[in-house]
Amino acid sequence: MKLASALKAPYFEQEDVFGRRVDLNDYVDKRILIAFFRHAGCPFCNIRVHNLMKVSGELKEKGLEMIFLFESKKEIILRSSFHQGIAPIPLLSDPGKKLYDLYGLESSGYKSAISHITTFVQTAYEAYKVKVPLHAMADGESIKTMPAEFLVDHDLIIKKVHYSERLRDRMDVNEIRDFANGR
Repeated sequence: MKLASALKAPYFEQEDVFGRRVDLNDYVDKRILIAFFRHAGCPFCNIRVHNLMKVSGELKEKGLEMIFLFESKKEIILRSSFHQGIAPIPLLSDPGKKLYDLYGLESSGYKSAISHITTFVQTAYEAYKVKVPLHAMADGESIKTMPAEFLVDHDLIIKKVHYSERLRDRMDVNEIRDFANGR
């Protein structure tokens, strides 16, 4: 079931791919962007990670924390120097998609196919230009996973939910900035 704003963010506690414990309760007094991505080689997702990393320092200064989740296994994520460079942002591996299910992420072959047909080539080229990973899916990853992003405020209350309708469809960065500024 999809989540909505004004609900409490579903609790999770998990070790990230770098071996750090991530307990959502540790964020109760913070603002957070929780971003769910597809697999570690997805150009649509890695472009988004690249763009968020460009503003991560600015957002961190404003008090916004980020937590990134991928459906890929830890070993697959850690093969990539790009993903290793995401630290200090917690990067969670969820190949069983337990957290994906908890947060109501959608699996849609139709939406994924439309995105691949209409924007894959340009996205792959964009990924190549900025040197972000692009590789075929590996062990257990799904072409059907649709991304989602959640802005979570103090007391772990969801302020904004964005379930992607297409693979390039993400929350506007200015909206994330506004949230970081307390607006």
